[in-house]
Amino acid sequence: MNRAIRHAAPLIAPWPFTPPPPPALVRAPLAAHRSAEPAHGRLLERLGKTPLLDLGMRLGEASGAALAVAIVKAAVAVHRGMATFAEAGVSGKDEG
Repeated sequence: MNRAIRHAAPLIAPWPFTPPPPPALVRAPLAAHRSAEPAHGRLLERLGKTPLLDLGMRLGEASGAALAVAIVKAAVAVHRGMATFAEAGVSGKDEG
């Protein structure tokens, strides 16, 4: 999620004429960055989200999300490329 307006959506839902949103709607999205706008920090806190980045940017145009996507892609690449202990030939401390 990027920008304060998008983070506010789960807080105003549900409207009186709809059922509550599923918990995954609020739980699943990542917070890309914390905007320099004070309200954005309060929204993230209310949602229980810790942003990946907090660079004091106030640029808009999803600039924080663009940076965060690169970080998430790099993390996934490292995770997928990581060998297991067995694949790397690492023995347990008892096997010494």
